[in-house]
Amino acid sequence: MAITPPPDPAAGSPLAGCRVGIVGAGVMAEAMLAGIIRQGLATPGQVRCSHPRPARGQHLLTTYGVEVVASNAEAARGADLILLAVKPQALPRVMPELLAVLEPDQLVLSVVAGASTRALGRGLAHPAVVRAMPNTPAQIGAGVTVWYATAAVTEAGKARTRGVLSALGREFEVADERQVAMATAVSGTGPTYIFLFIEALIDAAVHLGFPRHVARELVLDTIQGSTAFALQSGRHVAELRDMVTSPGGTSAEALAALERGRLRTVVSDAVWAAYQRTRQLEADLEQPDRDRADAGPGPAARPGGPRG
Repeated sequence: MAITPPPDPAAGSPLAGCRVGIVGAGVMAEAMLAGIIRQGLATPGQVRCSHPRPARGQHLLTTYGVEVVASNAEAARGADLILLAVKPQALPRVMPELLAVLEPDQLVLSVVAGASTRALGRGLAHPAVVRAMPNTPAQIGAGVTVWYATAAVTEAGKARTRGVLSALGREFEVADERQVAMATAVSGTGPTYIFLFIEALIDAAVHLGFPRHVARELVLDTIQGSTAFALQSGRHVAELRDMVTSPGGTSAEALAALERGRLRTVVSDAVWAAYQRTRQLEADLEQPDRDRADAGPGPAARPGGPRG
């Protein structure tokens, strides 16, 4: 179903008059596009996307009314803000395509997992880069994104970044890029942990005898209500847990079983594994930089100050 955009963006919109180029219009990029159009931050005429498959391009055109091209360079050419959303393994191939058309005053906003600003800055020969890590609830505007901007990103560029990322849910700027890698393992991968726990709890309810559709509703409502309660109460989650754990009761017995199963350790191990994988992706994407460093100095940034 096509999204009907609001009237032209208000003059106060951070994207008013901004041309947006989306390179790699996959699931996350579409979530960002949908939020931008739905909230009136930009009109469809301000956006140009790239995707190699005609069927996907037709979907984006029909649903959002945006221009879709097959060339990544064409999507980026002339844009004020370039949203880079390709898969990590495609990045080494895509960056040379963009390098030929990038201008000093363009802002690159990357949601490529594991792509550091070092790898992006060198591969694009471009200093104004934002690295962001959203998560999948962004598809319904309920996500959370952690982002880091290089020193070359202006205040106007940061305002545009906040405008785009706020369309996905909450956004947090950090001053240390390592925290984006950490967020990848916590909030970025977090929905995976939550969905697995939901699945396990539904299966346990079915094992007790509930029909699966009833088990699903019970579990989802319990998760949703518990999360809302934790947010609104402002109390430490351990205190909330103690509130429903009577001595010798069912909750105490269940918690003892979870502790015997090393739940805390397993969760910690999962987060650490995701973090280590993120760092490995960073190292893999920066490897060409190290190879060039061994051969000689890397490409210098293009002259000129970024507009943001």
